[in-house]
Amino acid sequence: MASITLPDGSVKELADGSTVMQLAESIGRRLADAAIVARVDGKIVDLATPLTGSHKVEILTEKDPEALEVLRHSSAHVMAQALRRIFGEKVQYTIGPVVENGFYYDVEIPGGIRNEDLPKVEKEMQKIINEKLPFMRTEVKPDEAKQRLHERSQRFKDEIIDELVQAGETKVSLYEQGDFLDLCRGPHIPHTGKIKAFKLMKIAGAYWRGDASREQLTRIYGTAFFDKKQLDEHLKMLAEAEKRDHRVLGPALGLFTIDDAVGQGLILWKPKGAIIRQELQNFISEHLRRQGYQHVFTPHIGRLGLYRTSGHYPYYRESQFPPLVDRDIIEKLAQEKCTCADLANMMEKGEIDGYLLKPMNCPMHIRIYASEQRSYRDLPIRLAEFGTVYRYEKSGELGGMTRVRGFTQDDAHIFCTEEQVSQEIQGCLDLVKIVLGTLSLDQYRVRVSLRDPDSSKYVGEKEQWEKAEQACKDAAATLGVPFSLEPGEAAFYGPKIDFVVRDVIGREWQLGTVQVDYQLPQRFDLSYIGADNQPHRPVMIHRAPFGSMERFIGVLTEHFAGAFPLWLAPVQVAVLSISEKSLPFAREVAEALKKADIRVELDAGAEKIGAKIRHHTLQKVPLMVVIGEQEAASRSVNVRPYQDVEGTIKGNLSLDAFIAAVKEKIATRWVAGRKA
Repeated sequence: MASITLPDGSVKELADGSTVMQLAESIGRRLADAAIVARVDGKIVDLATPLTGSHKVEILTEKDPEALEVLRHSSAHVMAQALRRIFGEKVQYTIGPVVENGFYYDVEIPGGIRNEDLPKVEKEMQKIINEKLPFMRTEVKPDEAKQRLHERSQRFKDEIIDELVQAGETKVSLYEQGDFLDLCRGPHIPHTGKIKAFKLMKIAGAYWRGDASREQLTRIYGTAFFDKKQLDEHLKMLAEAEKRDHRVLGPALGLFTIDDAVGQGLILWKPKGAIIRQELQNFISEHLRRQGYQHVFTPHIGRLGLYRTSGHYPYYRESQFPPLVDRDIIEKLAQEKCTCADLANMMEKGEIDGYLLKPMNCPMHIRIYASEQRSYRDLPIRLAEFGTVYRYEKSGELGGMTRVRGFTQDDAHIFCTEEQVSQEIQGCLDLVKIVLGTLSLDQYRVRVSLRDPDSSKYVGEKEQWEKAEQACKDAAATLGVPFSLEPGEAAFYGPKIDFVVRDVIGREWQLGTVQVDYQLPQRFDLSYIGADNQPHRPVMIHRAPFGSMERFIGVLTEHFAGAFPLWLAPVQVAVLSISEKSLPFAREVAEALKKADIRVELDAGAEKIGAKIRHHTLQKVPLMVVIGEQEAASRSVNVRPYQDVEGTIKGNLSLDAFIAAVKEKIATRWVAGRKA
């Protein structure tokens, strides 16, 4: 008999070989009808999976996030099946994974496919769904899998099967629904009828295995849900996100530009964007001074040996720009007929040195710490820098300001005693909470990323990791928000706490981070002199509340839909004159605002007032001041806010009252709807 422990602790016994579906049926008809997949001993499996021996089993329904991922993966198979039915047997399907909010499938279609063809594909998918075709799994030897796929003219799967064989697999799994067969590890939904709502989104280009030298493929994106209401809400969110896209709003509002002549993934900050960035830096710098941070500056490149010591090279070598080698060394090696492969090998072995575009600020902050002898009385030492770093991202992964190759971190590193770790982590978390709260990013969850003890990626002693992980878990518990533990997601040198923020339309962004590090102080042999007059090893804490200025401002642009709060807005007040007669007073108003340190733009053009209002509305200026003859005579202003929300300055005010109200909003960093 199979002994099954259920989530409530009860135990059920079934005949050995009974399937998960039979288990669900033995519990109740309603559960069996709602079942999508199951978690058996922690692994997600099909309902047709046989149960033998003792297991812990949880039946998953559409309420479980894992079930939605399986639904979307199955929807990718249905899409590929529909493509074969429409475009014929020559359609090649390669890989079709689940991605955030949906799925895609990379395919090769003779003659190609256009966005206009997607409704036809959706119609065929619906037919397949209506057929309620069961997903049937079989495990076969690799040669048999190749043969069965060749019968369907599939040539791309051979390469994947060969890799599985090289990895030691003696059998591979195939999934079949109706006339469609695919190589897939699964799991899948019981039958196609479980797909209640789906939508094909767009078509893009792709390369086989992501290699630009390989076959050009077509990537078709889609999404799926368990009911139409969820799909409609998702599509509505996407439409709203498109209106808020910082890649469109940023250039339109004059915040930034990306120029091919400079390089993709490298942001050129325009004057208005630079104002937002500087205001955010000023804001956080105030709090850094209060918490005892000291600002430092470090260069943009450093010796390769520095990053060998830290472990960033070679641990993160694939995400770094290639090292820069001294010109004299290059000339000498060229004379010796050294090949590029030889050079790379020598760099790898450390036989020659070079320089690296700075991928991280921490090694240089470490060298600042190590530049003088430290006492326990000096600790904690908190070093902060708005430091620009460089990472090599593939061109296809770049995206506006949120995925770039050069970015500035609001970085800081704290060197402290082991006894000070908990208090310092708490101070870092308090800073992140201040940042998010001030900007009305009040909805967030917390991830505590831990080491995977079975992985060789991590360095350091087990006892140190346990201390660091416990300190992170204890600190996260004080935040009063949900937090999750995520083994295997820690940095190679230590655990970390990440803030995952939900924006105003429900999307999640990973922003602030705090990391505890016992390893880098050891790698660099850092020390301080303790009360016992003996050297001791400090602990290092990495923290960045914004994460990167580029990503953070990109997220803020979308969160506020480009309508930044008054204190951040590049132009805080636009002064609009109605006629030549009111222009002198309009100039006087603009000058008075400038003297009050309010960012102002005077529109003294000949256009009609309606056109001026439309222009500054499109620029999302928080406050427009209309000056006509009546306002000039009474020395007052007529205020038109961009957004008429509670607390906004509006209506007719004296010039002095208006300036006082604006300064008060700026001083308190007022944001509409922010929690007190």
